[in-house]
Amino acid sequence: MLQTFAHYGCHVLLPLIFALVFFKSNWKYAFLIMIAGMLIDIDHLLATPIFDSNRCSIGFHPLHSSFAILFYIFLCIPKKSRLVGLGLLIHIIADVVDCSFM
Repeated sequence: MLQTFAHYGCHVLLPLIFALVFFKSNWKYAFLIMIAGMLIDIDHLLATPIFDSNRCSIGFHPLHSSFAILFYIFLCIPKKSRLVGLGLLIHIIADVVDCSFM
């Protein structure tokens, strides 16, 4: 139960906190863009089985690889892609939290 709350809490609460603190005037837009970072879980469809509660996503799925994470970091540099990069990195952080419970 704690693992589920921590994982999904990070997926929702971290983008909300970032949006409210750093993007006050446009927090709803910022929150929606960052929450869209969950779309990288589409790469789970490439795995068999699609969901495995004992599998850590980091390093297993292509959009959760070291190369992809480095790309997400670089997305945070230009202002135009910063929200997308933050959303993707927050998603990775949530998955790291999930993996730490395994």
